[in-house]
Amino acid sequence: MTETVAIIGCGWLGLPLAESLSQKRFRVHGSTTSKEKLSLLSGRGIHPFLISLTEERVQGAIEAFLEGVKILIINVPPRLRGKKKENYVLKMRLLRDAAVASKVGHILFVSSTSVYGDIEGEVTEATTPRPNTESGKQLLQAEGLFKDHPAFAATIVRFGGLIGPKRHPITFLSGRKGLSNGNQYVNLIHLTDCISVLENILLKKWWNAIFNAVYPYHPTKENYYRAIAQKRGVQPPEYEVNNNKKGKKIIAHELLFVKMLPLKTSIED
Repeated sequence: MTETVAIIGCGWLGLPLAESLSQKRFRVHGSTTSKEKLSLLSGRGIHPFLISLTEERVQGAIEAFLEGVKILIINVPPRLRGKKKENYVLKMRLLRDAAVASKVGHILFVSSTSVYGDIEGEVTEATTPRPNTESGKQLLQAEGLFKDHPAFAATIVRFGGLIGPKRHPITFLSGRKGLSNGNQYVNLIHLTDCISVLENILLKKWWNAIFNAVYPYHPTKENYYRAIAQKRGVQPPEYEVNNNKKGKKIIAHELLFVKMLPLKTSIED
């Protein structure tokens, strides 16, 4: 019997994930906030739904989107930059209530290593989060809405910085001067590995878990971005000297050493 998965948020990560799952044994419901994108989803084997989340309600055919769904993948980051800030936790609470009403049994929540804040040294899933940004704080609260609810078997994936097609920090770091974090570690993961991690959780039923997902290569930012800039033929960023703060090194302990899942796509290209 084909299992139905719903992905709320078919953007840079959600769309290729949905496409990959639809090519396997899953029936995939995918949400978008753009009418123009409905035909794109449909053309890639994804059952499209126009859904948007506000702090007051879930707009769109959420009941149909969740009908028959066993697994809901939540891939909606907080939007807290700029003038129009949101209460992300309220939006996730409304989505949680809709999932409870529809009897979704499993939640896969895409989160971020920003929940660890400015902790120094090695960070594993056993490390207590200490978010120091509004985004990190709201993400951690949102994790708890699903992880701690008795209706769900929920797994949380905390991705490091996402890189891949048309997305790399060097794009906006190139040529910048006076950066102060050159001795801090990079904590990045490629889109291909992101999809592999999420698919393995579904296929191998790794529920009621928390996973850090970061490629196991942690050069300093200064060394890494200088090398990437040279490879891409762009101006490297310049960092201040005499800043020895190392920051955090995210270890994907549960994936790499417990589940023995290799992360294969290099972050050096």
